[in-house]
Amino acid sequence: MEKVDFKKALQHLYNPSSRDFSLVEVPEMQFLMVDGHGDPNTEPAYQEAVEALYAVAYKLKFMSKQRLEKDYTVPPLEGLWWAADMDSFTVRLDKSAWDWTMMIMQPEWITPEMFAQAVAEVQKSKASPALSKMRLERYAEGLSVQILHIGSYDAEGPTIARLHREFIPQNGYVEAGKHHEIYLGDPRKTAPEKLKTVLRQPVARR
Repeated sequence: MEKVDFKKALQHLYNPSSRDFSLVEVPEMQFLMVDGHGDPNTEPAYQEAVEALYAVAYKLKFMSKQRLEKDYTVPPLEGLWWAADMDSFTVRLDKSAWDWTMMIMQPEWITPEMFAQAVAEVQKSKASPALSKMRLERYAEGLSVQILHIGSYDAEGPTIARLHREFIPQNGYVEAGKHHEIYLGDPRKTAPEKLKTVLRQPVARR
């Protein structure tokens, strides 16, 4: 049975340059999603959301393998981030003001029925308030600017500022969606200075 690795199959989306910003056309895809608010380091709902997303994602992977004979590597955790004042990301780093949607991409063959069953089965083994908030939803970004950040999450600020305040306006674009991050490393196993994160911002021509 062939095993799909979406980071390789969609390399242009998951492996951008770490030196230069690049433009990419992001197709519509479907994701497991959970919304929340607050500091991801201290807000219990954030950890609950991440744990529930992985639990359902792995349940769906095994269902796919057993029922459909389609195997794949569970894609990385991703997050959409925004705030009423975007300076809280780049200047003040006020994490308590952040809103977020944490998500994990799902193959096209994962159906709403499979999702509902996976959530129900996970709920039986480990009840979590995040499960009732989870949804399977399609998300389209279209034209976006991205770069690979290597280092700790707290060190992203200068690159994000360059992206929003320099590259986007200087190249005739405006922001057209939420700041998007894709976490390619596991912070539990990787030193902060070696973490790899795709930073992405949907844009439109001015």
